[in-house]
Amino acid sequence: GRGWGRGDRESCSVCEARLIRMVIRVAYQGEPGAYSDHAVIKFFGEESQRVPCGSFAEMCDAVVSGKADRGAMPIENSLAGTIHGNYDLLLRNPSLCIVGELDYRVRHCLMALRGVTIGEVKRVLSHPMALAQVAHYLDSKALRPEVFEDTAGSARYVRDSGVRDTAAVASRRAAELYGLDILDEGIEDSDQNYTRFLIISREAEPYRTGLAYKTSI
Repeated sequence: GRGWGRGDRESCSVCEARLIRMVIRVAYQGEPGAYSDHAVIKFFGEESQRVPCGSFAEMCDAVVSGKADRGAMPIENSLAGTIHGNYDLLLRNPSLCIVGELDYRVRHCLMALRGVTIGEVKRVLSHPMALAQVAHYLDSKALRPEVFEDTAGSARYVRDSGVRDTAAVASRRAAELYGLDILDEGIEDSDQNYTRFLIISREAEPYRTGLAYKTSI
């Protein structure tokens, strides 16, 4: 049979380059293991390339500049309410288009260093939105909440600090990534704890063609 020629190799290279370009880059605020990280996986799949950002403004900049193809922006939570700062970011970035949305079920876990019991914990770190969603639980356990910039970041801090009287509120995925024990799960004050994410883009085209996309803010 005919062997592989130069034309075949060139065609293969073109196909490979197209496949590489098809891997979508999605910006989100937080560290690996954050709820936004998992929301990206839920919407775009495991094959997506996640682009962690230090702030929501940085996330918008990543999409506007082309560093990311899409962004996943939380806009409201069923327990804690509206994230007003993100509305302001959308107004300040008129070139961004909303091309999809995701209702993401938030399930909070209390986590600490391996071997720590809940009786040893005195303070709990997490993002202020997450702390607001578990306020009654923390009160019932006499645990002192302390604000941290990110849920997954608080889990990483607990791991790195080695402090046994400190726990974090974050996702199960964060506990797995940072090697922490889950002391309690499903600690949110309501089982109707959902965060609505907007999918933002530079182009007014949905990621998945052929589907009807409709949202309101």
